[in-house]
Amino acid sequence: MSKRVLIHDYAGHPFQVQLSRELARRGYEVLHLYFGHNNTPKGNLEKRISDPDTFTVEGVYTKEPIRKYSYIKRWFQDIEYGNLMAARINTFKPDFLLSANTPLDSQKIIMKACSQVGTKFIFWLQDVSGLAAMKILSRKIPVLGALVGRYHIQLERRMLRASQQVVLISEDFKPIVQEWQVASSLITVIPNWAPLDELPVREKNNPWSNQHGIQDKFCFLYTGGLGLKQNPDMLLQLALHFNSNPDIRVVVISEGPGGAWLMEKKTEFGLENLMVLGYQSFKQMPDVMASGDVLVTTLEPDAGIFSVPSKVLSYLCAARPQLLAIPLDNLAAKIVINNNAGLAVPSGDVDAFIISAEKLVKDAALREVCSHNARTYAEHTFNIQTIGDRFESILKTI
Repeated sequence: MSKRVLIHDYAGHPFQVQLSRELARRGYEVLHLYFGHNNTPKGNLEKRISDPDTFTVEGVYTKEPIRKYSYIKRWFQDIEYGNLMAARINTFKPDFLLSANTPLDSQKIIMKACSQVGTKFIFWLQDVSGLAAMKILSRKIPVLGALVGRYHIQLERRMLRASQQVVLISEDFKPIVQEWQVASSLITVIPNWAPLDELPVREKNNPWSNQHGIQDKFCFLYTGGLGLKQNPDMLLQLALHFNSNPDIRVVVISEGPGGAWLMEKKTEFGLENLMVLGYQSFKQMPDVMASGDVLVTTLEPDAGIFSVPSKVLSYLCAARPQLLAIPLDNLAAKIVINNNAGLAVPSGDVDAFIISAEKLVKDAALREVCSHNARTYAEHTFNIQTIGDRFESILKTI
């Protein structure tokens, strides 16, 4: 009888569902769950004709979309989501459950449900959420935020220690979880990746770039969340700097407070060169990223220790040079720098950011080298069979 695996990725990202399909092809009965109301870019989350019968994918829906920035309402919704997940665990009764990108209060309920049905729980640590809560909330709500942050650090610590296995996406996370007394024997580091076969290299002159009239413009393109750990001001400064050049555009594909703030600044400064668009479907992403001549990532300085921006990995597949304003010791920065796939500057260093942007605009040969190196790295690293072997070895070890 085949083993049952439930892979839960709250965000609905492309690479987690690729792993689910790979494990299903290996004979596991796989249920892939994600949060259906999440409006961030999602992967291919529909059953395909080519999918094995052992693969099922479903969205989990709370009564209302999550109120992300309403902290009290969000807490109750996270509890609701955890209870919905617990009910699905009770019906599917998986042998193993891998859970990623999950709100900690939801994760607590999920772990309890796993314990009740005898499911082995694997904590797939994408962000160190407790530290994120402490740093971000302490800054926004000084006293209460620190208390909430400490609560989440302790909660995350307890859950990591109680897990049957812990998968980290970066070696940089290992000192943190070891300080929290998570046994080294429980820890495996498997860096994130992007689904290479679903992100082919496309030409800049494509249906999406033509639709938006940028096929003949030099484009700095940013796609993804602009939440509390990103810095939309860097994108504003980029647009302000190049505003006098009619051949350059700054294209931002995002939603939420960061996107709304940029729209306000676009009007305030009369920035005709700044385009702010809502999220695009995953099927369009190859054309979207191909429309950019340089692909941009930003990350706040204090987010570098608990987060690795996965957009950098998708950008690598697109064979485009990257421009990063993130902590230079972050794994994403190391990948780009060490493989000469773009330029990276420290978070918040506007002058260095603009100088690097100018260099990429003027140096076509540099852009060509970075583009080639980016795709080469992706092709050598993002092999789903090899990655599947590593995850399967964890299941067999348990």
